Amino acid sequence: MSLVVELRRRNVFRVAAAYLVVGWLLTEVLTTILPTLGAPEWASRAVILTFAFGFIPAVVLSWFYEITPEGIKRDHEVDHEHHEIQRVNKFDKATIGTAIALIIFIGLFSARYTADESTDLSVAISDTSVAVLPFVNMSDDRDNEYFSDGLTETLLHMLAQVPDLKVAARTSSFAFKGQSLSIQEIARALEVAHVLEGSVQRAGDRVRVTAQLIRASDGFHIWSQVYDRTLDDIFEIQDEIAGEVGSALSKSLLGTEGATLFAGIATTDADAYDLYLQARKERATYSYGGLQAAEDLLKGALLIDPDFTDAKTELAASYIHQWETGLMDEPTALGEIIAITDQVLTDDPDEPVAKAASLFAKALSLAAQGDQAALVDLANELEAIVARAPEELEPRLLLVKAYTYSQQLEKCLPVLQGAVSLDPFNPALHFELGRSYMLLERWDESRAAFDKSLELEPAQPNAYTSLGTLSLQNGDGIGFVSNFLKAISIDPKDHELPGLLAGFLYQLGLVEEADDFRNRVLALAPTSEVAYQIEMLRAISLGDDAGSIAAARRAIEDDIADRRFAFGGALQHLLRRSVREERIDEELAWINEQSPAILDIDASRVSQKYRTVQGVAFTAWVHTLEPDEVQRRLDVLLDFASNMGFVLEDNPDFYVNVLLIRGDTDEATEVALESIFTKSVATHLNWRETLAQPHFAVLTEDPRVKDALAQWEDEEAKLRGSVQSFFADLRAST
Repeated sequence: MSLVVELRRRNVFRVAAAYLVVGWLLTEVLTTILPTLGAPEWASRAVILTFAFGFIPAVVLSWFYEITPEGIKRDHEVDHEHHEIQRVNKFDKATIGTAIALIIFIGLFSARYTADESTDLSVAISDTSVAVLPFVNMSDDRDNEYFSDGLTETLLHMLAQVPDLKVAARTSSFAFKGQSLSIQEIARALEVAHVLEGSVQRAGDRVRVTAQLIRASDGFHIWSQVYDRTLDDIFEIQDEIAGEVGSALSKSLLGTEGATLFAGIATTDADAYDLYLQARKERATYSYGGLQAAEDLLKGALLIDPDFTDAKTELAASYIHQWETGLMDEPTALGEIIAITDQVLTDDPDEPVAKAASLFAKALSLAAQGDQAALVDLANELEAIVARAPEELEPRLLLVKAYTYSQQLEKCLPVLQGAVSLDPFNPALHFELGRSYMLLERWDESRAAFDKSLELEPAQPNAYTSLGTLSLQNGDGIGFVSNFLKAISIDPKDHELPGLLAGFLYQLGLVEEADDFRNRVLALAPTSEVAYQIEMLRAISLGDDAGSIAAARRAIEDDIADRRFAFGGALQHLLRRSVREERIDEELAWINEQSPAILDIDASRVSQKYRTVQGVAFTAWVHTLEPDEVQRRLDVLLDFASNMGFVLEDNPDFYVNVLLIRGDTDEATEVALESIFTKSVATHLNWRETLAQPHFAVLTEDPRVKDALAQWEDEEAKLRGSVQSFFADLRAST
């Protein structure tokens, strides 16, 4: 029997033909009706792929099996002549029934899906809401991306001024840039009923802008327009598009005839605007290189248009970030911020970003001079600005910083959580939320927030360093190192990142590994605070007492800033060494010679820097002053800390020190056992120098403390070995 005859006898041809006909019918019908019913895009693709992949198995099965009145049987069990007619009829009925069942099933599924989505939109989402998606850059030059993004930002800003219209935040809208998601999916995620999308095609001095406003529930185009203009008209285009969209939304959604919109960007010079947009793109990275580039671009924009208000507020924000990252020293940064914001506020006294930045800089300047009440007042003033302009990000972040300075940590969470609800896809907000959770020692929530921030924006060095710091809570030294290495690779110009990593390695006694990062710091910023700090830590790690004292004295002589406790750490080391070497009077005389104000606890006005480091002086005072005088000075310092919102019991290390100074050995021991020695040694790598202070001897004599220290010894040895092996493997792989 030939193969063709056998294929015909087993109905393989009939099955193949029926499968193709039914498959074609179903794919045509379903791929047509599914989008109409509102099913997701994957539903249509799933139908096509299901039939495509099912063809071969269907043909193969038809060779081995037959459908008979008695059910499905193997081919050799069937009397083909007797069952021919029944088999054919049965097969045809089964084929048709299956097709009908599939249509009904998928149709019902799609209808239910659509009903669910429609219910979500109608119940949870306001009809007077819109998201402005990033306009697509259709230009040949991909560097024009910032131009299309800038147009989007301008439209966002202008539409946000339409009364009673909810506009999705800029960062959350931009989170969907380049993603192949449907309008419905994006609208659902952003909780809006409408989406404005478009494209920009720029060629030479001409630009074509297309824009369309879409109703998410059914994909209906409420409004669309195409603009062909010369680039000189770009500001007119922005106003025109925003005006027409605002009018369309007002008429169809708000029941009004139109919306009055204010200007989006305060310049009419295209070159200045170009530089401003490029600066916004650079600053968004928050890296050393990005912040420096942003400053240069903004200054270029202001040279072209000195009255460009938005460029001024952007420059003030950039200086805040430069100071935070160590790119600028505090006095310089604060002075620049005050000067710039004063210019803006002269013309517009209520501009929220400039107002918040100005208050912030002036309060920190006063606090640096000793007026600590300025920080408490700052929080109150920023609260009012946030209430008046809740959609602005910068005032919210500055309010969180003010709460942190005044130890009102619990207040940070509602401010940030409220911001996240308005802008759920903003990585900066999730990062700040992670930092607040970290300060509250809510480690799991902190890690989740940092992970979310990195999911939204992977190129964040600060998020990686924060995750590294969290790793130390579990004694994970490799996690600390690997996260810092990622941060360094992202932001290679930041000298503090290798400095912090070098300090960690020196404290572990891994001098060779640390020296590589020390050399990087000395190449990038040899006079930075972290450079002073790691020189002292290196000498301590080598057991070079003379070298460590010399390094600490250089920091005091040069009166370096107390960034990352660089100045305070140097003073602390000098005093601790001098007590152990019984030359404390000599050291105190030298410090007083350098600056009497450092240890003058009774001065009418003490700078924030000196007041902060005076806490380490009790190491010396407890051995040189009468107990009553020590207690009096302790009360002065604790009163200052209390006024700043500091709760003594919340800081176990400081609390134990205070208890020992007061002579309450039993309480100090219990606090140490419950709140210090239960933590990983990775968070207390300087424990030997701390416990070597004479007034800690009564604590270390306790048998339970001795057992805890023995465990720390073992843990530290394992930590050192794991980190050393990590670097050995890293060198071997390269």
